[in-house]
Amino acid sequence: MTERIVIVGNGMAGARLAGELHARDGDRKVTVLGAEPHRAYNRIMLSTLLAGKIGEPDVELAEVAGQGVDLRTGVTVTAIDRADRTVRTHDGDRIPYDHLVLATGSRALVPPLPGLDGPELPERVVPFRTLDDCRRILAVAEGARRVLVLGGGLLGLEAARGLAARGLDVAVVHPVPYLMERQLDPAGAAVLARTLAGLGVTTHLAVSATAVAADAHGVRLDLADGRSLDADLLVISCGVRPDTALAAAAGLAVERGVLVDDRLRTSDRRISAIGDCVQHDGALTGLVAPAWAQARVLAQVLSGEDPLARYRPKPMVTRLKAAGIDLAAMGDPAGDGPGEELTFTDPARGTYARLRIHDERLTAAILLGDNPAVGTVIQLFDRGQPVPADRRSLLLGRAFGAAPAEPAATPALMPDAATVCQCNNVSKGALVSCWRSGARTVDAVVAGTRAGTGCGGCRDAVAGIVEWLSSVDSVEVAR
Repeated sequence: MTERIVIVGNGMAGARLAGELHARDGDRKVTVLGAEPHRAYNRIMLSTLLAGKIGEPDVELAEVAGQGVDLRTGVTVTAIDRADRTVRTHDGDRIPYDHLVLATGSRALVPPLPGLDGPELPERVVPFRTLDDCRRILAVAEGARRVLVLGGGLLGLEAARGLAARGLDVAVVHPVPYLMERQLDPAGAAVLARTLAGLGVTTHLAVSATAVAADAHGVRLDLADGRSLDADLLVISCGVRPDTALAAAAGLAVERGVLVDDRLRTSDRRISAIGDCVQHDGALTGLVAPAWAQARVLAQVLSGEDPLARYRPKPMVTRLKAAGIDLAAMGDPAGDGPGEELTFTDPARGTYARLRIHDERLTAAILLGDNPAVGTVIQLFDRGQPVPADRRSLLLGRAFGAAPAEPAATPALMPDAATVCQCNNVSKGALVSCWRSGARTVDAVVAGTRAGTGCGGCRDAVAGIVEWLSSVDSVEVAR
């Protein structure tokens, strides 16, 4: 009997799960219900779209199609009937399921400020979360000169940098004394703020917004210190909240997110959940790598490939890689446990490095600016390997105290187990295997391994490995 699997959500998690299931044998019908009217897209690349570096087709994700997959966009699920095992849509349709998967993602937080507390936001006030948000921002920015961004976290800074790249005067307002407080320490954030200033982004820190006034001509943001800032556009990036309304209304266990176990099962064994809406072992995700890892595990469980597969979260590495900024942060920047700590800062060059080491292992690191050792640091943190005796090789990007570091002067020196793509957990060995299977271009290797389809930060590394393979095999590689 054909198993009916319904996936609610066609975002990065839901679309990936559909692809994982489609790639596995079995008699099943997969129905994907996406509230947005678009094809699935890469949310991480929206800031690059804002910057004008890519077009909308470049953010689209490859979708599964063909027998066994029914994709419906522009369909909002309004209720779950757990007794009848059906979901109800906004147009009155009832869709039966044998197993239901919630991939409802998260929603942008809009602070309850005067001027933002109505049923709809003013025309010149836009959150930065979806493709439609991005379109609205670009539409208003078309005739704008000044932009305010409320929120100095990762997404807020990506939006700010993207708009500044279009030649706009951009200012970021952040209530915390320093930027990206979840990933950075005050010293690193100060260097980042200076780098941003050089790129056309000013920052107003340690000050809260108190009210917004907007009309057809512009926006005014009132601040707690008595100042008011005027602009043509206000972009809101104050964080996100897991979208748990559907799960809660159905009586599923919900705290900050939908509670799931190691097999991504909710309190109803016929219903699973993955991605931003999920709370696993007390933690929310909010990043693409764990969402895609969850999709892979759940596909193994639902397909019967490995019914006992378990989701085990890995330490996450946060990257902010915009034009003129290269930042990698991992571990807890506020931690003060045992061990040694090394720091180096050169604000004039926009460089900052901080390492925390315990029992010869990296427990946290911040690398801002041009540091050739960033790949090595990420590998050491990701795999829990011992650090070199000469710490300067990591802190300053110098190889064991002398010449500039070249962690992989040739990919031949990179171990096959080294992770090249963090988002998709693709190793160098997997890239080599794909090449040997017949992929002879960067695009073919990307298609075969998914490397570079997440944040895009590893694309240059993938291209370098393909170039090396083409040289070794004396085969021309298309770029």
